[in-house]
Amino acid sequence: MRIEITGHDQLRAQPDLRKAVIIGLDLTREDVRVPLDGALFLGCTLGESMQRRAEAAGALIFPVIPDLPYDVYRSSLYTPAELFEGFDPANPASYADTPDAVIYRHSKRQGHHPDPLHALAERLHDHSITEALDEVLTGSPVAVMGGHALARGSDGYRNAVELGAALGKSGFTVLTGGGPGAMEAVPLGVRLGSPDTEVLRDIAKAPSFGSDDESIGRWLAAFPELPHFDIPRTIGIPTWFYGHEPPNPACELHAKYFANSVREEGLLTVATGGIVYTPGKAGTVQEVFQDFTQNYYGSVGPAAPMVFLGKAFWTDEVPAAPLVQKLAAGREAEQWILVTDDVDEAIELLVKYAG
Repeated sequence: MRIEITGHDQLRAQPDLRKAVIIGLDLTREDVRVPLDGALFLGCTLGESMQRRAEAAGALIFPVIPDLPYDVYRSSLYTPAELFEGFDPANPASYADTPDAVIYRHSKRQGHHPDPLHALAERLHDHSITEALDEVLTGSPVAVMGGHALARGSDGYRNAVELGAALGKSGFTVLTGGGPGAMEAVPLGVRLGSPDTEVLRDIAKAPSFGSDDESIGRWLAAFPELPHFDIPRTIGIPTWFYGHEPPNPACELHAKYFANSVREEGLLTVATGGIVYTPGKAGTVQEVFQDFTQNYYGSVGPAAPMVFLGKAFWTDEVPAAPLVQKLAAGREAEQWILVTDDVDEAIELLVKYAG
């Protein structure tokens, strides 16, 4: 396994840098005299002497890519504070100048088929995010999927907060798609521990947002400060592909991607403790069958729980659950599929699987 180095003290402490990955360091004044065979320098600046030694040892050097509003080789997930840096709640339109908004506009200009330089930059960034997410996750995280259009102040939003609170009390690390609606309500519940009436009333003053930066800013400004856990237990996995939907401020960390396909596959794969499906539309249905395909074939490990929360919705309105149950008949996945209206029953199945 390659050693990853992101600090100068860490670098100097290594007696051997063969096959090490060195990320984002200014090494113009360094001349580390240890083996560099097969080392990988990502976004580092090397002095002439060290560059000659690295090249002679067969090291690979990927330079800083200029004129990008994001760090291609980042080694950590995003925090809401980082994504929304510069946002002034008193001036909602200031959202337009945050890194999140600036990166979205940049990616939109590149289009779905960026030129080779920007395509490479986006892929390297997304790979770095996957690596950083793997470093953070522990245990068996549970993901919750659901509609992005669920408005603050609605009964559905409150139900999702209650679900998050129940998952949090059971000790789960909770993953969502990182956007608005159910993806915000669930981590909010995890962090509050219960549906705090005052908090829910305050954020309902900005129930949703429109297509302009100012309305997004008002939506963002209505969100309160929340307590953090010692080890983050609410992680969003959003994408700039849907950049018109900002990442929610309820998640402590965000693994934000450019490629939606990588993000979708990654979210379903790392939710090793199972997935709870709350009512949603086409995107949620896509996730249901993408997840079930993994469980059906065992392509990423043993079949994990699939909980359909909302019987009438998942059996009548959008009858995805009966099809999944029919396909799972006689297979390992069958025992881990639940269709219910009862949050406690859902938690019981997830706890049983985790135990």
